[in-house]
Amino acid sequence: MTHDQAAARIARLRDEINEYRYKYHVLNESIMSEAAADSLKHELSKLEEAYPDLITADSPTQRVAGAVLERLTAVAHQVRMTSLNDVFDRDEVEAWIGRISKLLGHTPKEFYAEMKFDGLAATLIYENGVFSRGLTRGDGLVGEDVTAGLRTMDTIPLRLRHHSGVAPSVYRDRFEVRGEVIIYKADFEKLNQRQEELGKPLFANPRNTAAGSIRQLDPRLVADRHLRFIAYELATEVDGVTRHQDKHELAKSVGFVIDQHSRVVSGIDQIMDFIDEWQDKRHDLPFATDGIVINVNDDADFERLGIVGKAPRGAVAFKYPAEQTTTILKDIMISIGRTGAATPFAVLEPVKVAGTTVGLATLHNESEIARKDIRIGDTIILQKAGDIIPEIVEPIVKLRDGSEKVFVMPKDCPVCGHKLAKRDDEAVWRCVNFDCPALERGRIVHFASKGAYDIEGMGEQTVDALLDAGLITDAADVFSLTVDQLLTVDRFAQKSAENLYNSIQARKSITLDRYIYALGIRHVGQQTARDLAAFFGSLDHFRQAKPHELDAVDGIGPVVSASLTDWLSSDRHRNFLAKLDKAGVVPQARKRPTGPLKGQSFVITGALSMGSRDMVGERLEALGATIQENVTKATTFLVVGDDPGGSKLTKAEKLGTKQLDEEALSRLLKA
Repeated sequence: MTHDQAAARIARLRDEINEYRYKYHVLNESIMSEAAADSLKHELSKLEEAYPDLITADSPTQRVAGAVLERLTAVAHQVRMTSLNDVFDRDEVEAWIGRISKLLGHTPKEFYAEMKFDGLAATLIYENGVFSRGLTRGDGLVGEDVTAGLRTMDTIPLRLRHHSGVAPSVYRDRFEVRGEVIIYKADFEKLNQRQEELGKPLFANPRNTAAGSIRQLDPRLVADRHLRFIAYELATEVDGVTRHQDKHELAKSVGFVIDQHSRVVSGIDQIMDFIDEWQDKRHDLPFATDGIVINVNDDADFERLGIVGKAPRGAVAFKYPAEQTTTILKDIMISIGRTGAATPFAVLEPVKVAGTTVGLATLHNESEIARKDIRIGDTIILQKAGDIIPEIVEPIVKLRDGSEKVFVMPKDCPVCGHKLAKRDDEAVWRCVNFDCPALERGRIVHFASKGAYDIEGMGEQTVDALLDAGLITDAADVFSLTVDQLLTVDRFAQKSAENLYNSIQARKSITLDRYIYALGIRHVGQQTARDLAAFFGSLDHFRQAKPHELDAVDGIGPVVSASLTDWLSSDRHRNFLAKLDKAGVVPQARKRPTGPLKGQSFVITGALSMGSRDMVGERLEALGATIQENVTKATTFLVVGDDPGGSKLTKAEKLGTKQLDEEALSRLLKA
């Protein structure tokens, strides 16, 4: 950047920051998030640092302001560890209070509001007052034994502190306290400074560092990272403890650090006052937090409300808005998926947001870019919440200097050079060259994915390595790989090569529905694959399917039927199926079994602790049930797990579809 370019950029940044300050402080209006404004200030500060002669007195920057373990052991929790459902605004908090009030028959008088710590949930077990074991949450039913690492932390008492007001059973019997393993922000910065001095990679963020550290096999590494444990719950009933706030006070009495900022609140107004109070103040806390936990304070009411999915009904986590920042959109490029879909993505000036460094962001399609008026060279507002894919919120139009370029969708595929095409009824451009390397790569990745063949250890990087080495040209080649061939690829050692080989061999025989889904036929998802497998029963019958037979399958319309007919009649695809046959890949023929659930249809939403949705669906189908993707008038039950999809719940409530939580589903499966 030249001196003149820097001067022009600095002038535009100052104008935009001053406009933001005026609107925010004088007019009580916000034209961007505080995080985005801070990012602009940071850019201005860096430019002025590089060009000190451009600093002026009125610039916004001049305001005065033990032993190494071999592995971790899995241990079952005596009392299940739950997670929390999220809410994001006042309306959702009010809706939650309404639901639990209806279930209880009265509105809870008190709630307990506390910080949501951003770390790793853990539970500590004491026997006769002495720390005996510590576990991670795991899947809620089974955790990992991390006792050795936890013992190194000064914030965990090895013996419970005696207090005259605490029930004797706490010191005499089994006592279990739960909380979060975290690392303070200052300690995290010191840790990264040391990493930098040693020439080692920096840690990404406090949360991942805490979670990764506590699972280290060498306790000395845990001790070296200054982790802390903050208690927030008891898994043991104690005489005299009848409220959630009592649990905090008891934990503090016996020697645990608790959240000093939590308090009892009554009603929606006080809850929201507490949330609003900490929206900005939380950044001054020594630890990272992304929200507030709201509990029903009365333990009897909390227990009566029970659990749905993996979450108690009596508590929710309020999440603050996604973190935002600004950066430069350097370029817009195209990625090609397995169906040929040409998806634009943004190449960004790398920037840290929500604890991770982001250099790429999806742009969905050409229409979305035009709708938001995003241009190459724009200063954009970037948003990312936790693990969600980074999103470009909008460009800051006032910072444009005329050098920005309007994006034009390329006419040719960037991978194979073949022409891109777009149907009138679709928003997506596609590469229609079936032999495009990007399409073949996508097909192989899909073939090996969890919902299809579920080949452990065969992710995108492994597929790329095998393609680059010339060991495979399509998905069928995977089953002909040998250990010796895998050892010729840099990423494989003897053990990893044997593991992948064994994983591939173990998947030569899978259910017909998984086989059909793995083929990657356009418009054929997992539910359609299940319907096809149930209708045709065997691979031979499916291969010979006629259009009128496909039309007879429930849930298959003319578009899907035409796609299947085209795929099955293609010589290329017939040869691919023959290649799978030759490799010994034979799906299990199956008919929909009859059983006590015959005639009943289930939709599953959210995560289930008893297994994946696919596994649970297979158990239901084994009893004669039909599994659907979406709620319809024909749906008998909606199974609701952790973090359920809102659209399915809404549709079920509208249609009066009966809902089952995981406990009710478990009883049904055992009946």
